[in-house]
Amino acid sequence: MASLVVVQHKQPSSAVLQSSFSDFNGARLTASVQYKRKIWQPKGELRVTASSAKKVLIMGGTRFIGVFLSRLLVKEGHQITLFTRGKSPITQQLPGESDKDFSDFSSKILHLKGDRKDFEFVKSSLSAEGFDVVYDINGREAVEVEPILEALPNLEQYIYCSSAGVYLKTDYLPHFEVDAVDPKSRHKGKLETESLLESRGVNYTSLRPVYIYGPLNYNPVEEWFFHRLKAGRPIPIPNSGMQVTQLGHVKDLAKAFVQVLGNEKASKQIFNISGEKYVTFDGLAKACAKAAGFPEPEIIHYNPKEFDFGKKKSFPFRDQHFFASIEKAKSVLGWKPEFNLVEGLADSYNLDFGRGTFRKEADLETDDIILGKSLVLQS
Repeated sequence: MASLVVVQHKQPSSAVLQSSFSDFNGARLTASVQYKRKIWQPKGELRVTASSAKKVLIMGGTRFIGVFLSRLLVKEGHQITLFTRGKSPITQQLPGESDKDFSDFSSKILHLKGDRKDFEFVKSSLSAEGFDVVYDINGREAVEVEPILEALPNLEQYIYCSSAGVYLKTDYLPHFEVDAVDPKSRHKGKLETESLLESRGVNYTSLRPVYIYGPLNYNPVEEWFFHRLKAGRPIPIPNSGMQVTQLGHVKDLAKAFVQVLGNEKASKQIFNISGEKYVTFDGLAKACAKAAGFPEPEIIHYNPKEFDFGKKKSFPFRDQHFFASIEKAKSVLGWKPEFNLVEGLADSYNLDFGRGTFRKEADLETDDIILGKSLVLQS
């Protein structure tokens, strides 16, 4: 049975970088700090004026987005409970985070252990605790949200992490929040969740990121490029490499999540959240190299239709133009991404891959197939 407990943190490893090198939330930086490759400093400080302290439940929160979001919410004085299955550490010291800051943070995090698909437990445990606000970071299906709403009839706000992947593919870009959506997309569960929240009259806010990147990213976005750059290998990119996409830094997303809390302008609203500019696939490969200090890579273009990769993915992005307008979030919320792409990739590299940490080993099997055929054609 799950219980609400204060998580006790372990003694931090001596291998963790000291805050003098890189403070993950940029607490000592000012707005005048500029990115320089030779003297790198992280960014990401948030100066958000939150509403009165809330009792906040985060569904998930131990892997990526929630790691940064929970720290910001604690800093704003809210009481934070993470609802997880308990399979991952509830808190972890981040690179550059001082022992004191980590100790202060971890001592304030509460944990509710359980499976969100155990609907009866969700209803009983949440109704017993009572929460003012729910941040649903890992919700995928509307059926997973219904017991939360039933357990918390007086909920002040439900803040949901949706996806720009819900939009219907179109020739007219960027995607706006009012654009047509695809009920058959692999994110249809998120669409159904937004519809459920609307139909129940819940005071909800839904954020739709495009591709998210940054330290601790468990999706192979920037990591895919970093593996190949480190190995000194060519970068295989499908078709022309001129497909346009968009990335948003996880700390900018966390900032947006905080800014919608208690914000009347965010009531029953949907916002696209991502980076300010768009980038081609080729441009992304070059940006990763620049951010991490590698030489500009050799890029090999290929036609995916000429290969059979089985169930393996040869490239981490959808092979199409895919980007969204963030003007609504900027004008309505006053939110603006702090990171440009190269700065954000440098932040990710220096706090993660550049330290030798990553989520998955490089799988170069599809690369070898592509490069092998390319060499035959060239000869």
